Amino acid sequence: MEVILNTISLGLIVVDSQQTVTLWNDWVARHSGMEAKQAIGKPVSEAFSEPPSRAFSLALANTLNYGLPVVLSNALHRSPLALFERMLDVPGAVRLHQSVTLTPIQIGSERCCLIQISDSTTSIKREKILRSHSELLKKEATTDGLTGIYNRRFFDEHFKMALGHSTRQNSSISVFMVDIDFFKEYNDFYGHVIGDKALIEVANTLKQQLLRASDVVARFGGEEFVLMLPNMAQESAVQFAEKLRLAIWNSDIPHARSKIGDRVSISIGYSHFNKMESTDPNALLSTADAALYEAKKQGRNRCFYKELPQLSFPKPGN
Repeated sequence: MEVILNTISLGLIVVDSQQTVTLWNDWVARHSGMEAKQAIGKPVSEAFSEPPSRAFSLALANTLNYGLPVVLSNALHRSPLALFERMLDVPGAVRLHQSVTLTPIQIGSERCCLIQISDSTTSIKREKILRSHSELLKKEATTDGLTGIYNRRFFDEHFKMALGHSTRQNSSISVFMVDIDFFKEYNDFYGHVIGDKALIEVANTLKQQLLRASDVVARFGGEEFVLMLPNMAQESAVQFAEKLRLAIWNSDIPHARSKIGDRVSISIGYSHFNKMESTDPNALLSTADAALYEAKKQGRNRCFYKELPQLSFPKPGN
């Protein structure tokens, strides 16, 4: 039996009703730096190089006094006992993450406690890797792979929630549709690698114009971008649209095939929702898109505002 207890990859300690160590297997000796002959006969609180944590001491007392089994989760109690990956005399010894189970056992007429300790370091590392992987997948699912800003999928979901919040709270919301002028000609002349660089620069410049955490810019598709700004007055939306246009124009990205100038420019269509005006919030995105079409139709490198359609109400008696 002793051979079995000393070969399993699990720490085993037995303490009597007075919390005195009566069993101390080789696993515990190896990770504590305390041999069994040194630990047995000592109070468990003195058998380690450092006193056990308060949570462990309370759990042990409850197990012995009330016969209650206790599990110390490694999520809350990473290292309740002074146990290390290597012997204490090795420089840089790293403390083990532990899962500890305390079980009441009856030895003769005396209630004792069996303490089982497993090394949870590997499972915690695996958990961190899985969490990191999950966060990476989440980022990939919501981020445009080229520009690094949000993608269409994220925008659609976020826009739906923001619009619902706006209608419930009687707050305003503005949407800006942005298109890079003559981008096909840009790609044809400079090539797709340079075209991608231009898209990244335009995306970063648009993002730099946002000031609040609630503001969103996303790549809508191809050379189109969309911005959503909650709680923005209509007058501010007019100024913001022009700010976006000038920011791209002043970036001075060369465009030898533009029919407007010698640099990259954008056209912007935008619309504004305010519940107090009895307009249809569901038409906000399509109205901004229609406004963008007008901006391009009127010569590009400009901003065009289009009002939302009015909500229609049934006439009395109908």
